[in-house]
Amino acid sequence: MAPTRSLWLQEALAAPGEEEAPVLEGRRRADVCVVGGGYTGLWTALRVKELDPSVDVVVVEGDVCGGGASGRNGGFVLSWWTKFATLVKACGLVEGLRLARASAAAVHDIGEFCRAHAIEAGYHEGGYLWAATNASQVGAWDPVIATLAEHGEHPFEVLSPGSAARRAGSPVHLAGAFERTGAIVQPARLARGLRRVAIERGVRVFERSPMRRLHAGSVETPRGAVAAGRVILATNAWMIRHAAIRRRIVVVGSDIVATPPIPGRLRELGWTDGLCISDSRLLVHYYRTTDDGRIAFGKGGGLLPLGRWVGRRFDGASPLAARTERHFRRTYPMLADVPVEGSWTGPIDRSRTGLPFFGELPGMPGVLVGVGYSGNGVGPSYLGGRMLASLALGRDDEWSNAGLVGPPGGGTFPPEPVRFVGGHVVKAAIERKERAEDAGHRVGPLTMRLVRLAPAGLVPTKGR
Repeated sequence: MAPTRSLWLQEALAAPGEEEAPVLEGRRRADVCVVGGGYTGLWTALRVKELDPSVDVVVVEGDVCGGGASGRNGGFVLSWWTKFATLVKACGLVEGLRLARASAAAVHDIGEFCRAHAIEAGYHEGGYLWAATNASQVGAWDPVIATLAEHGEHPFEVLSPGSAARRAGSPVHLAGAFERTGAIVQPARLARGLRRVAIERGVRVFERSPMRRLHAGSVETPRGAVAAGRVILATNAWMIRHAAIRRRIVVVGSDIVATPPIPGRLRELGWTDGLCISDSRLLVHYYRTTDDGRIAFGKGGGLLPLGRWVGRRFDGASPLAARTERHFRRTYPMLADVPVEGSWTGPIDRSRTGLPFFGELPGMPGVLVGVGYSGNGVGPSYLGGRMLASLALGRDDEWSNAGLVGPPGGGTFPPEPVRFVGGHVVKAAIERKERAEDAGHRVGPLTMRLVRLAPAGLVPTKGR
């Protein structure tokens, strides 16, 4: 088995009828060439075909579709309601509201797409619990809920401590805010399903065809090339190889451990409704169940790369599985006898604001990019595909003019090697803070100043 294979992708590739697409060989022409066969690339290709079926679209993928972040993530399909204040700051109130509402609708639309096209992606709209697992996290959601209420939006229900613990199946959960618009999927099956539908609609997909060179109007792979009027780069954290993007994102690993199937134990916990959960820390813990009764437990804040390459350290089994397992044991102490059966890792493309950005790659006319999902890409990539498709087709509509089209806000990250060294210093400060908070203690002002240098996480956190 290739080293990039998560449990999710192993399951997806073992499904009946799964075959790899051909390798790109020789010179081809297309109207649009999408680099990257994950969610952003495939949603973009599908949207282009929806808007204009006559457009010739090629997708080139370096591994197999779903081999990157789209086949390794936690499978949370979430809205941008937790990012509402940031959306308003970046886009203005009217556009921020539109995008937040559209992101919530996208959660449902992805489920409808799966049903309409018989994609067996394990989609369950069981909601999302934004939880507190230590006292310092309680109320992290209060500013978001207050801001939303000022504008007539009420997507969250604040749960009592007892209710939060019951919903999550563990007394470690002290409080929480429940968002009904939240779902889970088996992420690699979703990616492979999108690939199938794209091929059915006439998109030419090539796998095992990594981009070696990029020019305005052409993409070269080891054995072929595509000349295209528009090129779209949708390679997630691997976008760090491009100088124009490198200081706009920081790449950090995220790690997942999975139990064997334990459906009986999940029934004992009362965690059988497809609820996805994260806590309220910067190095976030996120966890969900699977259709066969596993728990997949993830932790952000893993490895940091040096330079412009996302290397093999971000493939295969998690190098931080023991650390991730310790936090799983703390969150579900009643499952101390349940082993961890597997682990995997992958890179996250974090922007300063925690929001993605879309637009033309500076210095490369006709080359478009979408990057910076910051750990919440399964749902928002559906909207990213709309933005990139409208830009590629030269349309003047609400997606080509969306508030996230254009240069990202929030400033840039330092150059190397300052980024690498500084990233480890900041991450160590966050780890000190979060260890102290789990123990009921506080840290000093220097640590807090360092913590405030970190980019935004999955959800807003207290104390930064």
